[in-house]
Amino acid sequence: MKTLGHWLTSPWRRSTVAAVVGALPVLAFPAPSLWWFAYVALVPWILLVRGAPTGKRAAHDGWWGGFGFMLAMHHWLLPNLHVFTFVIAALLGALWAPWGRLVRRLLGGEPTRGRVAAALVVVPSGWLVIELVRSWEGLGGPWGVLGASQWQVEAALRLASVGGVWLPSFLVVALNVAVAVLVAVPRARVPAVACLVATAAAASAAWVFSPRPDPDRRVRIALVQPGVVSGRDSADRRFDREERLTRELVGQDVALIVWGESSVGFDLGARPDLARRLAALSRETGSPILVNVDARRSDKPGIYKSSVLIGPDGPTGDRYDKMRLVPFGEYVPARSLLGWATSVGEAAGEDRRRGSRQVVMDAGDGLRIGPMVCFESAFPDMSRHLAEDGADVLLAQSSTSTFQQSWAPEQHASLAALRAAESGRPMVHATLTGVSAVYGPGGGRVGTWLGTDASAARVYEVPLAHGTTPYVRFGDWPLHAALLVLAVWGVTEAVRLRRSARGPLVPPARTAHGSPARPGR
Repeated sequence: MKTLGHWLTSPWRRSTVAAVVGALPVLAFPAPSLWWFAYVALVPWILLVRGAPTGKRAAHDGWWGGFGFMLAMHHWLLPNLHVFTFVIAALLGALWAPWGRLVRRLLGGEPTRGRVAAALVVVPSGWLVIELVRSWEGLGGPWGVLGASQWQVEAALRLASVGGVWLPSFLVVALNVAVAVLVAVPRARVPAVACLVATAAAASAAWVFSPRPDPDRRVRIALVQPGVVSGRDSADRRFDREERLTRELVGQDVALIVWGESSVGFDLGARPDLARRLAALSRETGSPILVNVDARRSDKPGIYKSSVLIGPDGPTGDRYDKMRLVPFGEYVPARSLLGWATSVGEAAGEDRRRGSRQVVMDAGDGLRIGPMVCFESAFPDMSRHLAEDGADVLLAQSSTSTFQQSWAPEQHASLAALRAAESGRPMVHATLTGVSAVYGPGGGRVGTWLGTDASAARVYEVPLAHGTTPYVRFGDWPLHAALLVLAVWGVTEAVRLRRSARGPLVPPARTAHGSPARPGR
């Protein structure tokens, strides 16, 4: 009977297993939302890499595992990007190749307690740096950051208020390393148990000592979700439905009405009739309306996605142009090189234009709002800067209608819970077709989600809070700490390798009288 180790000697079998075990953490994210599974989901991958026969094979295991993770996390792109989805997953998966070598170096063979203790800090730091690198907009942004799987765990949200989503990510990886050590390295259980205790202590300290948001009043904010509108003249018919739903809010005393991304498909400067209809809606409801215009501008060249605030007299002049665009969906990176993606999928035929700065808008009655557009809600730094600039409410206008029957809408809606917890500000996630959601300043859900089957206008009582969270004050310090840990470990390894290359210093032989022996003639 062949053992598992013998079966894994085939490179292709081993690579397939690596891709499968690498994909396991995705089950902790919506839609499955098995958040507790994140604490052990990396263990099979770590054990596989630990047992790699060579460092090169460990790098391959890391790469294939990263490929599986990225493909599973973005599988809903397959109907639109087709084969290019595999290309993206392979490119991003390569980020885990050095991580594979790192795991084998620290945990392979019969590691000493010192190496295990180092692994409990260095391996999570390596994972965090991977998340940092792939969080660059051009590589797809911070979608699927491991800590985001804990969006409904109150203790994890408290940790996010201290160190952003990065702190839960670090601790989740550390837990997985500790469990892998308990399974595979029995004689190093002491540092593993110490890691588990330290993680529990960190979560407890965040729970007890981190400042809680201090709600002082509530505002009524309405979300208008028109639902799926397709076919010819869809932009006009969507506007008509949004207008009809908004009129249902007359007399409900709302402070702000929010429409989703691309809710207006025409530039309001070129369509004054639509601007007049929106102004009339604002007068009827007694509320400003935040719409999102996705159109070619009449006052400057190019297509923009813009959050525009509408008052009783029309556009107020407050406008935010989307700054961070979705690769391939809204622009093609290095179009001269990768433009062929438009021929194999639904990549953008023309690049959208970018805004240059974030904007905090005055919605009246002392309410200051910080808009973001779709993809931007995945970036912790954007919501942090809006909170620093005085926003009372964070807003994300989104549309995932292309991926309506996938996990994408729920994954996207869950990100707002992390942004709310990090910033200590409530966050509204308004979409065209669901999932729309509202979260309080601590990241807890307010009311119920508007699912992908809903076409409705719904009012939420949103608690406002003031004060500054440690994350807003100190920023991405877990990422800086991870870089420092890797730098220190790298220097230590370099010194060790240099000493080993020089060999042991052997003292000269001595005579019976104690003097150094001289070589014979």
